[in-house]
Amino acid sequence: MKRPIFTAFKTHTAPIIIMNSEKLRNLNSTDDRTLNRELSWLAFNQRVLDESRRERTPLLERVKFLTIFYNNLDEFFMVRVAGKKRALKEGIRQVDDQDSGSIQDNLAAIHTKARELVTEFYSTFQRSLLPHLAQGNIHLHRIHTLSDSQRSALYQYYKTSVLPVLTPLAVDPAHPFPFLGNRKLYLLVTFDARIPGMPGPIAFVEVPGVLNRLIPVNMDVPGYNYVLLEDLISEHLGELFFGLPMKAAFPIRVTRNLDINLLESEVVDLLSTIQTELKIREQAEAVRLEYAQDLPRELLDLIEKKLGLEDGDTYECPGPLAMADLNALYELNGEGWKYPAFNPRLPQRMKGNRSIFSLIREADLMLHHPYDSFYAIIELLHEAAWDSDVLAIKQTLYRTSGDSPIIDALILAAEQGKQVTAVVELKARFDESNNIVWARRMERAGVHVVYGFIGLKTHSKMTLIVRRENRKLARYVHLSTGNYNSTTARHYVDIGYLTARPEFGDDVTLLFNILTGFNIMGRSASELNPPSPMKTLIVAPLYMRDHLLGLIQREIDEQKAGGKGLIIAKMNALVDRRLIEKLYEASVAGVEIRLHVRSICCLRPGVPGLSETIEVHSVVGRFLEHSRIFYFRNRGKDDIYLGSADWMPRNMDRRIEVVFPVEDAEARRQIIHEILPTYWADTENSWKLDADGTYHRVDTQPQIVDCHQNFIEIARKQGIKSLPYDKAIRHDLRMNGRPVASTRPLSPGLKPKDTKEKKN
Repeated sequence: MKRPIFTAFKTHTAPIIIMNSEKLRNLNSTDDRTLNRELSWLAFNQRVLDESRRERTPLLERVKFLTIFYNNLDEFFMVRVAGKKRALKEGIRQVDDQDSGSIQDNLAAIHTKARELVTEFYSTFQRSLLPHLAQGNIHLHRIHTLSDSQRSALYQYYKTSVLPVLTPLAVDPAHPFPFLGNRKLYLLVTFDARIPGMPGPIAFVEVPGVLNRLIPVNMDVPGYNYVLLEDLISEHLGELFFGLPMKAAFPIRVTRNLDINLLESEVVDLLSTIQTELKIREQAEAVRLEYAQDLPRELLDLIEKKLGLEDGDTYECPGPLAMADLNALYELNGEGWKYPAFNPRLPQRMKGNRSIFSLIREADLMLHHPYDSFYAIIELLHEAAWDSDVLAIKQTLYRTSGDSPIIDALILAAEQGKQVTAVVELKARFDESNNIVWARRMERAGVHVVYGFIGLKTHSKMTLIVRRENRKLARYVHLSTGNYNSTTARHYVDIGYLTARPEFGDDVTLLFNILTGFNIMGRSASELNPPSPMKTLIVAPLYMRDHLLGLIQREIDEQKAGGKGLIIAKMNALVDRRLIEKLYEASVAGVEIRLHVRSICCLRPGVPGLSETIEVHSVVGRFLEHSRIFYFRNRGKDDIYLGSADWMPRNMDRRIEVVFPVEDAEARRQIIHEILPTYWADTENSWKLDADGTYHRVDTQPQIVDCHQNFIEIARKQGIKSLPYDKAIRHDLRMNGRPVASTRPLSPGLKPKDTKEKKN
């Protein structure tokens, strides 16, 4: 029954190379002009894994990066691999035009690279992370190494807190092979064979996800000591099966297809359809099996057959499964174990207690999250909820936190009698159930909830507030690159933009009317009523791709006319073939192109005669880069755009996205002279992409530049302090029936009762 959970094995550190250099010299076919999307994503996840090995990364941050890698790989199989397997089953030869070869070839390449990463993952865990944890007096023990008194204490815990929630699932003529839930950890228990040469009876025991995976052990030495829950259960399985002669217990874990694929012609009620799909998804087909290193071949064959998997879909793991549970260690505290604490700042203009509406009327306000506190947006919504002059609030919601102060503000506004509209995206992957729960909560409070369109995801991030001023209606707009999620806003890099410019109000009003009306997104912009295009917003799927192509073409024309074309673009992913080909065309013309692409990049930079003037960097570090910034030199006019859209086919064709210009002079200065140069100068978090798909860290310059730390220092220097973030976002803004911005320092002589803005 005893087997090692942590075993040593050979390290694999070879870089992921998507195309060899020999083939790179002969880029004649269209397929070879772009990198494989799936392998590019796996290369991104390898960069995430690398953060867990770096000496500069604090101990528990290493644990965090390791678990992020594991979760990322889970989602990759649940969506991308599952989609390809489904397409193969349906007889489709190719899923993405970025992938050369057949689906079978792509799946084979994916499994090869994924296995390399899994090997590297467990090597990192055992050879790097475990020793460093031990140096910090954090230990994971095997039960058989503990003293009798320690094992006795653990047994008492097992009897009182574990055994009551265990359910043995036998497999015999009376009990068919059980359904193994998605990403749940099981122990496959084997018993002595009754028939020579044949596998004996088996049973499954689910390791309860409702219990802590890491069980503390009391020891005489200082530090943190744990055993894994499955190890404790394995130790006492004899009691669960009433003394039946057992041979061994092997951890296994199944990953299933969790991608929702709606057929538009069959959808009558989007909400009920999504709810039905979520139930069906729980029984979805398996796409991957992870199993213990010493699982007998005959048992593996049996499980593969029962799950409908092939050998290529199974992954032998020389260590614990369900490794994302190790993130529980992040709750521990120790000297230097985490990144130095940083409390987000508020912009200097928010100093004092002036109404945020008056600040926005004076000038546009840009917020660079997480360095600038997301609390500014929460305060805006709460002030709008209490302000008797605010008549309406409209907002798009893609992902938000479960106890969101955003939702609370919208509900509060509805309770105050305002017209509140929330466009909720039910198809936000992995957040469908959560979105349904809080959407219904808003509906019960009187918020008008709209669920968007069937064939399009509403991915744009925007808020419209209509306020009565001087007997007229004024409109305040918030546009952002990121979601209205106060939790992720502390860890994701995004940019929000607040403005009262009438042209922005006109366009956002028009777009909300489209979102809450009939689906006309299949029509061109010229067919809309009114027929004139929007003044500021660039909207997908109406004309975003064409507009971006036009902006690139303008730089090409300027370069050919003897000028200096320059394009700088920051995004999460670059996949769209038409945009890639246009960038190639610009490079051939001599336009300088700097790309910051965090994860997937299908463009090949630095190829002679194709992309010599293109350089691609990827920033992976303390914060998740999520902002999208697009700069075009435009003969020295410096056009700057922000938005919700990456350059992918899904963003251009299957999502409602918004990209918008930055008009404010100070915001433009900040982006052009502060944000973009800091990213390009970074030497601590940046990787450079080579033409063959290999990433390597940028050359270390004489002066080390850490973009994330630099932005923190800028915020500390330029911003003002507020309450600790976790407290601020839950701060009760009610005082005498009016909002009080009490997380901002009061101006001299200003009392709380004076904070209400005078009516105009």
